[in-house]
Amino acid sequence: MQNIKNITVIGCGRWGTFIASHLTNTGFVVTLYGRESSKNMHELLITRQNAFMRLPDLLQLSTDLKSSLANCDVLIISIASQQLRALCSELRAAGFTRGTAVLCMKGLEISTGKRLSTIVNEELGDEVKTAVWLGPGHVQDFCRGIPNCMVIDSAHENTKRLLAEAFSGKLIRFYYGQDMIGNEIGAAAKNVIGIAAGLLDGMGLSPLKGALMSRGTREIARLIAALGGNEQSAWGLCHLGDYEATVFSHHSHNRAFGEAFAKGQDFNDLAEGYYTVRALNTLAQKYNVELPICHTVEAVLYHGAPVRDALFSLFERSIKNEF
Repeated sequence: MQNIKNITVIGCGRWGTFIASHLTNTGFVVTLYGRESSKNMHELLITRQNAFMRLPDLLQLSTDLKSSLANCDVLIISIASQQLRALCSELRAAGFTRGTAVLCMKGLEISTGKRLSTIVNEELGDEVKTAVWLGPGHVQDFCRGIPNCMVIDSAHENTKRLLAEAFSGKLIRFYYGQDMIGNEIGAAAKNVIGIAAGLLDGMGLSPLKGALMSRGTREIARLIAALGGNEQSAWGLCHLGDYEATVFSHHSHNRAFGEAFAKGQDFNDLAEGYYTVRALNTLAQKYNVELPICHTVEAVLYHGAPVRDALFSLFERSIKNEF
């Protein structure tokens, strides 16, 4: 891949639509694909706008997957993580078995605990070079012109560098990732910490967020190291660097979900941390790693543990060295 001209974005939610619009404005030829049955795509086709932005005139919309992939130099995927394996089967059937795929999504496969790049490699083969685009930032803030720093990582050095340099601009400054394991685990896990932060908000315990951030980063660093990654990645843009956007922002779906859950309220938006927490605890058991915060979040969400009791049970753990 020497030059990037044509980009296809799969996923017409708020993030996928922003990426497609942003890259169109950057100068690329971009096609945004969404299913014909998608309410988001239906709205975009009729109005060419959503609640956050108006689409650039040059951005192409399509509900035909095969034609969307024609002449595609880079494929960007921004969908719910649990739908990725099924999408890869569709991509394979449509002939996408070589090229570059960039995952702009954060999560783990709940049934296996596998990283998303692993799923792409399993389903599409080694001829597809996989990269991840991770880090802090909300569409609402980007659309107001507020910039942020993000990271692009890949096992393919040339691919990583080309993508980071091509996509960087005044709105997003990219760093080169150096640890696919750490970046993917860290990015997925920050959504679980976001849910924990929401549980604290819902219980009127928001001042505990500082401790949550410190101890949350520490336990995810342990898991990253156990999986063979660099534990320092937990302190990078993929995880700790994304805490402001996840733990505090009112735009954060995961934080909002946790708060709504604690208050017994309905929440209808996607909160990836709900699925990720089970995958993390599966990995923790397999690799014998203590994840007390993740264990507590799963106990609340899946096993009916009372929120306040579960949160305060973390204080009953034995006293130990901080590091």
